[in-house]
Amino acid sequence: MKLGDLMKNVACTSVNKLNPEISSVVYDSRKVAEGSAFFCLKGYSTDGHAYARSAVESGASALVISDELDFEVPDNVAVVKTDDTRLALALASAEFFGNPADELMTVAITGTKGKTTTAAMIAGIFERAGIKTGTIGTLGIVYGGETRKTENTTPESYEIQQAMRDMINAGCKAMVIEASSIGLKHNRLAGMNFDVAVFTNFSDDHIGGVEHKDMAEYLYCKSLLFRQCKNAAANIDDQSWDAITKDFDGEILTYGFSDGAMLRAKNDRLLSDGGFIGVHFETEGIKQLSLDVGVPGKFNAYNALAAISAVSFFDVPDSAIIEGLRDSHVKGRVEPVKVPGNYSLLIDYAHNALSMENVLTTLRQYNPHRLITMFGAGGNRPKVRRYEMGETSGRLSDLSVITEDNSRYEDVMDIIEDIKTGINKTDGKYVVVPNRKEAIRYCMKNAEDGDIIVLAGKGHEDYQEIRGVKHHMDERELIAEIIEEEKPS
Repeated sequence: MKLGDLMKNVACTSVNKLNPEISSVVYDSRKVAEGSAFFCLKGYSTDGHAYARSAVESGASALVISDELDFEVPDNVAVVKTDDTRLALALASAEFFGNPADELMTVAITGTKGKTTTAAMIAGIFERAGIKTGTIGTLGIVYGGETRKTENTTPESYEIQQAMRDMINAGCKAMVIEASSIGLKHNRLAGMNFDVAVFTNFSDDHIGGVEHKDMAEYLYCKSLLFRQCKNAAANIDDQSWDAITKDFDGEILTYGFSDGAMLRAKNDRLLSDGGFIGVHFETEGIKQLSLDVGVPGKFNAYNALAAISAVSFFDVPDSAIIEGLRDSHVKGRVEPVKVPGNYSLLIDYAHNALSMENVLTTLRQYNPHRLITMFGAGGNRPKVRRYEMGETSGRLSDLSVITEDNSRYEDVMDIIEDIKTGINKTDGKYVVVPNRKEAIRYCMKNAEDGDIIVLAGKGHEDYQEIRGVKHHMDERELIAEIIEEEKPS
């Protein structure tokens, strides 16, 4: 692709009028090859302009800059100047990969909480409707049963565009992405016009440091999504909904429990039956449905409403909504695992006292026969975290099963003693099973009818870090092994 074609949608100036053939788009100088266009991005701690010379030495055919360079660029290297190299990267990446968003059904979700769960619900509904779907967000880039990890909830624009092209090549027809405020602030989603944008909720988060200077900027950045969408859906029960969607010039599909919502929920209640833990509610307004959602907590009724609102703009049958929401789950977030018994087994990423408190408080509302929490604590981390986790589990669990969790360079038993210090501040019962697989086995073998067992700490992680080495360990696989091993001979 010629440089001029790559940059045709970018407001820029050609410094030396060259128009070379471009073989790749790069913003990491270590990945530059012959024919690359190198984009000099300015980050919090590094400035890509400092690596421009290295990029040229590695064979870059073009440099995209916003600042002056401190060296003389060779005559055979094109230089393009623009005000915002991140915006330029987004627009050029879309062009480089053939504008893949135009070939997909696209949904973008913004909000402080609920993005990951809502994305999973939308993807589950699409899949039930026979629409192969990829997602991009907190859990990484996910499609076709595979997950590619990313550093940010909303990755850099190049990764997003590349992922969408890969999804298309794998047969996907839809893409759902979590649009973080930071991603929007840094133009990672520029160059796309989403079929649907969804707003979940807004609360205090990401303020200070290198994120947002205040709540006004945080809200403004979230509102940017609604300048680049064809349709919009918003939680009318959140008082910020109209401020965040103010830049959308069409009719907004509102959802919530309020009388004014276009999609209204009613008769919500918790469900716990034969290992199924979730929430039931019904809808009225644009859709009349009776739903059982397979994710615990009444707050997930809002995430389900957001998902229903999003898919309502497409040709998706109600049966797919009903089945997709019942089967929906987020990997590592109160994720249910089927077991041969009349109890519930959940995997969750809760790995500090606050997240543990949130999960256990939610599950307490289901009035289990017993709430059993298996957990450990990471090595080479502040000891106070261990005390707090022990105290939280001791206070909220009927039984705590203390085990290992990324001990790193510490002795597992030393970490467990710290956890016990916290538990001993409570009247909570506990047992110690240092090996994580054996701890899971203990929970399963001693489960009683109506118990809820939470395996906390690992969630979507598939490794155990010991002495600086990451060993493969997926709790889903361990559970399957235990079930097989415990079968009567």
